[in-house]
Amino acid sequence: MSDLLQFVYKEEFWYVSAFIDGVNINTEAKSKEIEDIVKSKFKNLEEKDIYRQDLKNNILELIKHISIKCNWVKSLSNFLYNDENSEKRFNTLGYFQFEVEHYKEDPSRKKSLKPLLIQQIPILVLNILKEYNYKSENEGIHLDTESPIYVFVTSNKTEPEDIVWNPSNIEKYKKVIANWTEIYSGQWEDYSETLFNKRIENNLSNRLSELHFLRRNSGFIYMAEENYEKFFESYMMEYVIFPTPKLRAVFFALRSINESLDLLFLKTQTQAFQGVKIIEQKIRNLRLLRGMIQTTLSVIYNELDYNRRQHYSSVLKHLLAEFEIGNIVERINQKFSSIYDVMQDLYHRKNDENQERTESGLNLLNLLFGAGILADLAGVIVISLNLQKGNLFTSILNGSIAIVIIGILIATIGYYLNNRLQMKKADIRKTVDAVIEDNAGNVILIKRKYPPFQDYYALPGGFIEKGESAIRALVREVKEETNLDVKILHKIGLYTEEGRDPRGKVHSTVYKCSVIGDITKMRSGDDSKNVLLLPKSQLKEIELAFDHKKILEDANLLN
Repeated sequence: MSDLLQFVYKEEFWYVSAFIDGVNINTEAKSKEIEDIVKSKFKNLEEKDIYRQDLKNNILELIKHISIKCNWVKSLSNFLYNDENSEKRFNTLGYFQFEVEHYKEDPSRKKSLKPLLIQQIPILVLNILKEYNYKSENEGIHLDTESPIYVFVTSNKTEPEDIVWNPSNIEKYKKVIANWTEIYSGQWEDYSETLFNKRIENNLSNRLSELHFLRRNSGFIYMAEENYEKFFESYMMEYVIFPTPKLRAVFFALRSINESLDLLFLKTQTQAFQGVKIIEQKIRNLRLLRGMIQTTLSVIYNELDYNRRQHYSSVLKHLLAEFEIGNIVERINQKFSSIYDVMQDLYHRKNDENQERTESGLNLLNLLFGAGILADLAGVIVISLNLQKGNLFTSILNGSIAIVIIGILIATIGYYLNNRLQMKKADIRKTVDAVIEDNAGNVILIKRKYPPFQDYYALPGGFIEKGESAIRALVREVKEETNLDVKILHKIGLYTEEGRDPRGKVHSTVYKCSVIGDITKMRSGDDSKNVLLLPKSQLKEIELAFDHKKILEDANLLN
C-alpha cells in the first residue's frame, strides 16, 4: 500500500558548523571559494571517487544538474576559541549554508529522486570539505567535518495529492515517510516494524496538510504546494529551518569545549606538562565560552518559558532534546569540577616542591650564618689570649675560618645556580624527528593518532626516553611509527623556538635519514593512523603538524 505514495522532491538546505578567524577571513570570499571548489570537484568527478558503485551512473548524472550556492551565517562573535589539538585560534562561531536544488532547470525530473540517491551528494561534499579543512591556506577556518552535513529536504507535492496527514495515514505510509525522515539511513524494505515506527515519531506539524520531521543529522518538510509558496519563506525558514543549524552550531561549540577539557586534563598527566599557569588560563577562557553559550541558550529557554508560539516552542524543545544539549552541558560542568580538583593537587605539589627547595636553601644560609659566628668566636679568642694581629696562630685561625666561609658561600651560590639550571632543564622536553626521503624523491609522513595535531600529517619521531640517546630514540620511534629501519645521514638542526609545540617547551633534534631494506614493509604503528609516501611536489599543499613545514624547508625539500 505504501508503494502508492511518492513525495516529489523540491529543494535542499545543507548546514556545516564552523569556527572562523573573522579578523583575517573574508567570509563572503571564502563562501564563494567553497562553492567553486565543490562545483569544480563535481565537474571532474570520476567513477572511482564514488563509494556506491551501484549508483555511480545515477550520481554522475545527478551532479550534472545541481544548483548550489554557499554563504556564511554568524551565530556568535567574540567567541575566542583555541583548538587544543591544532593550537589554532578563532573568534567567531557560525555555519556555512548551502542552498541546493537538483534539476532546477527541468523540474519534471525531480520525480525520479529518492532519498537513497539524495544522500550520496552531501557525503561526497563532506569528503571535499575534509580535504579543504586541512589545507594550510585555510587555517583561519575550522569546519565540523566529524559530523555529517545537516541536510534539510523539502517536498511540495505528493502522488496521490491532498493526503490528510492524520495518524492513520502516517501509519499507512510509514515505510515511505521513514525513508525521508532519516536521509542518511539505509533504505531496506525488510526493516523491523519497531524501526519504521521510530522513524515516524515526532511529527511537529500542527496541520494535517504538512509533515515536519527534525532529526540529529537531517530534516524533512512536506507542505502542499500552495502552502509552500505562501508560508515556507516567511514562516518555515524563520521558525523551523534556521533554529536547527543555530542549535547545531551551539552543539558543535559545546562538543569542542568538552574535547578541550579532555585534552587539558590529559596534558596535566603527561610528561610534556605545560605548567599550572598556562592550563589555568585556558580553563578560564573555556569558562568564558561556556558562559557565552549559556547566555545564548537562555534566550531559547526564555522563549519556552513565555510559550508565545506553540509550534515554535515545540520545535525548540525537540531540537534541544535531539542534540542532547542538556546532557553535554552537564558533562562539561562535571569536567570543570574534576579538572579544578586536579589543578588543586598540582598547586599543592608545586608548593611542596618550592618549600623543599626553600628549606634546602635555608639550610645553606644557616651554615653561612654559623660561619659568621665562627668569625666572631675567632675574634673573641684573639682578644682573650691577647694575641697580636701579625701572630702566626692568629693568621692561621683567621685564614681557616675565611676558607670555611668562602667554601660555604661558593656551595650556596653553586646550589642556587644548579637549582635554576635543573628547573630549566625539567621544563624542557627533548624529542627527535626524521626526514626520510626515498630514492624517487618522496618523503615519508605519518598521520598522528593522538593530540596535539590529531589527524594531521607529521614527520616520524617522538620523545627521547630517560637514559636514551637521540640516535637510538630516532631509530626506535621510526620503527614504531612506520615499521621501517633507517640509516641516519646527517643532522638537519635543533629546533627550540618558543611555541613550536603546544605541549610546552619541547626541543627537537632533526636528522636526515634513508630507508634500510624494503620500503614496501612500511605500515602504521603505535602513534600513527596512517603512513604516507608523498612526492616532494605535493608537500607545499598539505598542512603539517608543529613546525615540520619549516623543517622541510631547511632540508631543501620545499624548493
